[in-house]
Amino acid sequence: MRPFTVLIPARLASTRLPNKPLAALGDAPMVVRVAQRAQLSQAQRTVVACDSPEIAAACAAHGVDAVLTRNDHPSGSDRLAEACALLGLDGDDLVVNVQGDEPLIAPRLIDAVAQLLEQRPQASMSTAAHPFDSLEDLRNPNVVKVVLDAQDHALYFSRAPIPWWRDGSAAGGAALPAPAPLRHIGIYGYRAGFLRLFPALSQSPIEHIEALEQLRAMWHGHRIAVHVTDQAPGPGVDTAQDLERVRRLF
Repeated sequence: MRPFTVLIPARLASTRLPNKPLAALGDAPMVVRVAQRAQLSQAQRTVVACDSPEIAAACAAHGVDAVLTRNDHPSGSDRLAEACALLGLDGDDLVVNVQGDEPLIAPRLIDAVAQLLEQRPQASMSTAAHPFDSLEDLRNPNVVKVVLDAQDHALYFSRAPIPWWRDGSAAGGAALPAPAPLRHIGIYGYRAGFLRLFPALSQSPIEHIEALEQLRAMWHGHRIAVHVTDQAPGPGVDTAQDLERVRRLF
């Protein structure tokens, strides 16, 4: 496998859970727990891209590399683009974006996303998905869905239940269609050159409607390769309730 870098965006401001990166999970803050999981992958380097000295200091205290980025970035991708510049990453250098609220991310999933992008030179990005096992999740607009083409490139991401099961829905929709639709997992691989270009791309109408940033890349003609896994990811942390659930696991 080609060398790759894991970048973990982390910011203190959070509407649902303030100071989330520094929330304690056992004897380490959450952002450090995420980095420790990423360090178990085959990544050549794991770096936290943060917006505050407090996060950088917490990382340093636990031996985790961090770079301090601007605190006014509109998205995590913008923060990662600056981190690429600070680290001298460009061109075909491979970067995997691991979200800073995924302290139970599987290291082998990180490797799979990086390896897929290496194998797909026509793709600017890679990501992951797994089959739904819950009709409730399929109907939940907070759970993102993805539809693939024959080569496992993304055709579309949506908060709506896609593909729409015409016959089953007409009959009451009490079960999942077969094969099961795919739930998107929020991990991304990038070529660093594209990641540095991404913030300059204009926001697309479908991105604005769905509130899904990856649709901007597709709208501008960039392909996203998707790794399909049978294993659902560990729980992320979006709310105080999520945090307590994950704390019990630590």
